[in-house]
Amino acid sequence: MPNKKLILYALSFINFTHIIDSMLIMPLGDIFIEAFDIEAYQYSRLVSAYAFAAFLSAIVSIFYLDRFDRKKSLLFIYSGFIIGTILCAFANSYELLLTARFLTGMFGGIMGALILAIISDLFQFEERGYAMGVLMSAFSAAAALGIPFGIYLAAKGSWQLPFKVIGYSGIFINLMILIFFPSITSHLKDQSKSIEFKQTLLQIFSDQNQVRALIAGFVLVLGHFLIIPFISPYMIKNVGLEQIEISYQFFFGGLATIITGPFIGKLTDRFGVQKMFLLIVLISIIPTLIITNLGPSTLVTAIAASVFFFVFASGRFIPANAIITAATGTKNRGSFLSMKSSLQQLAIALASLFSGLIVTIENDSYIRYPIVGVLSVLICISSIYFLRKLNVADGN
Repeated sequence: MPNKKLILYALSFINFTHIIDSMLIMPLGDIFIEAFDIEAYQYSRLVSAYAFAAFLSAIVSIFYLDRFDRKKSLLFIYSGFIIGTILCAFANSYELLLTARFLTGMFGGIMGALILAIISDLFQFEERGYAMGVLMSAFSAAAALGIPFGIYLAAKGSWQLPFKVIGYSGIFINLMILIFFPSITSHLKDQSKSIEFKQTLLQIFSDQNQVRALIAGFVLVLGHFLIIPFISPYMIKNVGLEQIEISYQFFFGGLATIITGPFIGKLTDRFGVQKMFLLIVLISIIPTLIITNLGPSTLVTAIAASVFFFVFASGRFIPANAIITAATGTKNRGSFLSMKSSLQQLAIALASLFSGLIVTIENDSYIRYPIVGVLSVLICISSIYFLRKLNVADGN
């Protein structure tokens, strides 16, 4: 087996591209609203289309993710993601872009579950906090480097340009996976090829620990994502930033979490997932309320609020994912993580729709966004209860 750290960094790079694609709609929200002359609720559908598609495909993948070599699965899923992204780049209407986002979500939504399954197969539970921290750094790097670059391309060229760059870069990355990525088949040793769909579901839902883990992940994502779709549009219309200045928000916020992600991961391994999760969730209340109530401000103030939010909002998922991925054993881990991914994509879709129903545009500004912030806080606090009910099911 090749060096596990090299595999981890390769997976993080793959994660980097698909995270940029899934996130890019949000900082460009104001551009889409004006370019297609749509309302806030229509924009929220544009965000939720990807997530709804990811939810549906992840449900299907539950029955297949553990039945193939992880490398082959990754090649197939990533290829579909690339095709969808390139189609987004050539969409010339709201309806076509909505369709292309749905297609991209059919493949991109499974990516996270597959990557988590590979990491969980390769890393012992005691070192998984570090692995999750590095993986979350891909999210941070996407925010700090990929998203600002995408915003720059959209502001200086067109909104289609960043999607072209992601799609064409993905072709090269897929060739690298084909040539250099190792086969991972350890999960197939105890896997029965005759397992029925019903049995697969029973393996998950007959285990209360896995059910609690799925609920915990769903609730946390629902609370987190309620405020995400409208952060950038709100910063432009209500706070007073320019479109190009949104890139600074993502750059400094992402840069901060690149540093803090592995650090939080190490603290999680040292002090335990429950203590770290409780602490970070409680701290995250402050930046959530600040960023959803911010009025006209300087660029420095807006960036400071964003950095504070980025660090602790993303930090919540490091201890949470460390224990959620350990809620099941190796045999059905891929199926479990596919179910986890599908429910979290459903949470993203519902959160986007809910926030789109609450937030409206009035006098060229967004109103009722503070209400969304309060709801986000309450839901994230409730996730503490569900996560404290979890037990580590594997020693691996």
